[in-house]
Amino acid sequence: MLSLGPLAIAGERLAALLAIWGFLAGMSMIARRWALPQPARTGWFATVTGLVMARVAFVVAHAPIYADDPLSALALWQGGFLSWPGIAGAALVLAVGLRPWRALLAGLALLGLCAASALTVQAWLRPAPFALPRGIMLRSIAGDAVPLDSYRGRPFVLNLWASWCGPCRRELPMLIHAAAASDVPIRLADAGESAATVGAFLRREGLGGDAVLLDETQALMRAASSDVLPTTLFIDASGRVRRVEQGEISRAALADGIALIEE
Repeated sequence: MLSLGPLAIAGERLAALLAIWGFLAGMSMIARRWALPQPARTGWFATVTGLVMARVAFVVAHAPIYADDPLSALALWQGGFLSWPGIAGAALVLAVGLRPWRALLAGLALLGLCAASALTVQAWLRPAPFALPRGIMLRSIAGDAVPLDSYRGRPFVLNLWASWCGPCRRELPMLIHAAAASDVPIRLADAGESAATVGAFLRREGLGGDAVLLDETQALMRAASSDVLPTTLFIDASGRVRRVEQGEISRAALADGIALIEE
């Protein structure tokens, strides 16, 4: 995760952005090498086509979720792209738009190199499963003690958030709605704020607090080695964190994470 003041970008997304930048820079060099007309056009067109196809493929794969809220398919900042359809779309644009054949081969090799680099870095950055420490104590808004260990033995989801965090506020209504309908427990652990502050925020926003817990000492953030909000942890029945999603999460990504820990 790269943090610049209040702004943060997940490492996997940063790797994808750097790969796109490298592809566009390389395409400019190829265009100059073979004196191609409109040198920037093919590279940009391949990039945009690849991104669109990667997003469309992801939305189609999660069609039942997006059918309930079609406009959420436009929330690109939440992530949600399938790599291989996007790579295939970019390759198709290069195959149609690049000549001579040596320029085409160079473009395809560049695309393959950038894609392989991004996928390799993303796999390397993905944390290995780890166990949360025992003994973490949370509290309900009413002040009741809630041992995190009470959720062990079944899969569950923990979302770390705060009322001052913009992305947290955007995703919170969806998470509260999902928590009310989910067979897998979804708990929303506020990081470091008081019960009065969180309760006032929920009342002001008209949100229920049944799934909300308080992590007043920020023990979960330390256990997850995360200083970014929001962060969502997907924990399997054995107590291992199988996936960590940093940044605003979509309903589709939430469903994917739950399916993973239910396996």
